[in-house]
Amino acid sequence: MIAELGQVFLVAALASAFLQFLGGTSSLFINIENIEKFVERITAFQTLSLVICFGLLTTAFLQDDFSVLYVASNSNTALPTGYKIAAVWGGHEGSLLLWVLILSIWTLFLSRDTALKSSPELRIMALSILGLISLGFFVFILYTSNPFDRILPGPLQGRGLNPLLQDPALVIHPPTLYAGYVGLAVPFSLAVSSLLTINNHQWAKHARSWTVLSWMFLTGGIALGSWWAYYELGWGGWWFWDPVENASLMPWFLATALMHSLIISEKRGLFNGFSTLLAITAFSLSLLGTFLVRSGVLISVHSFASDPQRGLFILVLLAFFSGSALIIYSIKQKKNEQETVHPLSRESLLLLNNVFLCASAGLVLIGTIYPLILEMLDLGKISVGPPYFNFVILFPFIPLLMTIGVAVFSNWNQGPKNLMRKLSPIILVAILLGAMVPFVYGWASLLTLVGVSLAFWTILTGISPLIKNRFSINKSLIYMPMILGHIGLGLMILGITVTSSYGITFDDSMSIEQSSNVGDYEFKLTEIGRRNGPNYLAQYASIEISKDGEYIETVYPEKRVYDSSSMGMTEAGIEANLFRDLFIAVGEDIGGGSWSMHLQYKPLLRLIWYGPIVMMLGGFIRVFLSKKNLENYQ
Repeated sequence: MIAELGQVFLVAALASAFLQFLGGTSSLFINIENIEKFVERITAFQTLSLVICFGLLTTAFLQDDFSVLYVASNSNTALPTGYKIAAVWGGHEGSLLLWVLILSIWTLFLSRDTALKSSPELRIMALSILGLISLGFFVFILYTSNPFDRILPGPLQGRGLNPLLQDPALVIHPPTLYAGYVGLAVPFSLAVSSLLTINNHQWAKHARSWTVLSWMFLTGGIALGSWWAYYELGWGGWWFWDPVENASLMPWFLATALMHSLIISEKRGLFNGFSTLLAITAFSLSLLGTFLVRSGVLISVHSFASDPQRGLFILVLLAFFSGSALIIYSIKQKKNEQETVHPLSRESLLLLNNVFLCASAGLVLIGTIYPLILEMLDLGKISVGPPYFNFVILFPFIPLLMTIGVAVFSNWNQGPKNLMRKLSPIILVAILLGAMVPFVYGWASLLTLVGVSLAFWTILTGISPLIKNRFSINKSLIYMPMILGHIGLGLMILGITVTSSYGITFDDSMSIEQSSNVGDYEFKLTEIGRRNGPNYLAQYASIEISKDGEYIETVYPEKRVYDSSSMGMTEAGIEANLFRDLFIAVGEDIGGGSWSMHLQYKPLLRLIWYGPIVMMLGGFIRVFLSKKNLENYQ
């Protein structure tokens, strides 16, 4: 009965999305006051229907209802309860249901945005566009990816959840990342609505907070995914330039650019067309990311829920929504009156930053889809990996970091006064701090020196308003989103540069009471044992870590074999503080009482994740502090 009820509420949600689209579209022809309440209520009903759907599917998992095909494919009786709940979105069908649920929640919040009520035409048209997007995905789910499909007779036992997904991060990472992906639909809908309605000049003001909010979720989702990969996959890596990782990074670049472009559009009324195009492209890349994740057309370590045929349906949706938006843009976008701006004005520098961000997204896009295009054209198969991305990303990112610092000291519609006098001390301090790194860790390369110096440059220029106001939080409140955003970016760049340049990886074989040294640290194997988990058998190693003969900690890396799969999973042992990570992964029994071990030393690695947390805090302040306090922020 659960599956049948789920089908009913899915159809109800589809009908609601259709009515939402029609209601909003009718505002072009009839008095908007007559349909505002209807659209609001139908939006709420759609969300309620999806919440019920999601609850019913969760119940099917908790009850081990293997007559539901999706449950049988992604769960079993031995799966812990927490993972049964997370398994709801662990496969293709459930992840798409989560996608539309989050979209409906975003839509509901937009319909309740009191600030938008001052622009009713913009608001209703945006809700209509979001209804159309929902409608497309409802059709997709019902006809190709229905999570409530029955299998009769149902098996006595399910296949279980992929061992890679049996981790607490599954509970947080996908919903957070999806919230970022889907959240970009809101500025997209507002941008397209501004092209279709009159009195639309306020769209940038309304879209800015929604963009920041979705950017926050996207930042958090990417950081969580990086952390998950680091400790779960057993390689000790935090970023692999995997196609699915790239799929989240590309919209992040454009969302970052959109945030800054909307500042210009709102404050100065410039670059409205560019902001509109960024909003369209950012959401298009989020749809492309959904396609890459769900299609299986590219090989990825994240390929848990893919199907090439169903992926093509997503590609059709991408072509329809993006193509339609671009056609409307080409027809409706009005050319702004030409206005001369100073090349070192805030407008110019922010625009230049956005060009670098767009270039970064473009280079990642080329490297990600180029192999796919070659294969589709039967021109052979190639692999584009980290060497390409690590190299090409430097060309836009180095000038981006340089320009960021200058933009902080710029003024609207005029060049900064006494620019070199203001920047010279910061440049000197940044270079000196960068030059200290070789004294701490040893010489690596000139590029390392540049990277560290640019990281400190970004941090120091970011906190300059705080220094100017003698660290008064009240006086600096309007600058706090920018301050935290730049500090977080600088910390992340510092972590990336140092850990990439000075990290040590060492593979060795170890016997009981035998030690291996990595840098200044000693790793001693004291025990090999077995333990039973709730649905797996684990082989663990006891590793004592010491430095200069002083004991630090004992860690217990594991190799797990799950009941539902013969796949071996690695659970790393990690000992960490702010300044370094020590990573140990136990390998195979190589005979003679010896085991292979993967050992790593990574200095300042944690900054890679602390940086995004600081950036998100800046976004939080921008979104949730009173607009009165931030109305003059730039």
